[in-house]
Amino acid sequence: MNIYDKKTMGETIKGNEYVGRGIVIGMTEDAKKAAIAYFIMGRSENSRNRVFREEDNSEVVIYPFDESKVEDPSLIIYSPIKKFENKTIVTNGDQTQTMTRPRPSTSSSSRASASTERSTPAASNRTARTGRPESPVSSTTMRTALTIR
Repeated sequence: MNIYDKKTMGETIKGNEYVGRGIVIGMTEDAKKAAIAYFIMGRSENSRNRVFREEDNSEVVIYPFDESKVEDPSLIIYSPIKKFENKTIVTNGDQTQTMTRPRPSTSSSSRASASTERSTPAASNRTARTGRPESPVSSTTMRTALTIR
């Protein structure tokens, strides 16, 4: 693979039946703006049961399309793109929440308040399984792009 070849996304993934998840970073066609795209495919019914939503023009959130079909929310609910301070964070999972969480100060009372998480069924499920709180947001088989202004 030549990293300097200019190809469309279609040309890049052609012939690959399952590309999984991906982060694409580049420029708009007129080269005036940076562009970021996140995409995901799903093999299982649980993984395909997702939709992207943009919230507050600052975050891409992934929710279950049909909540009655959710098997394990900790695997499909996260925010892959989020504006934070003057940065745009793009990750392949719940790392986005970790990277945008306020950093605790050295005092113990600040640490306690900084580690408080929003409580959701997904959060409590993941916390019980891994000891880490789950991002309260989610992902899908659709594509989304957020242009940096």
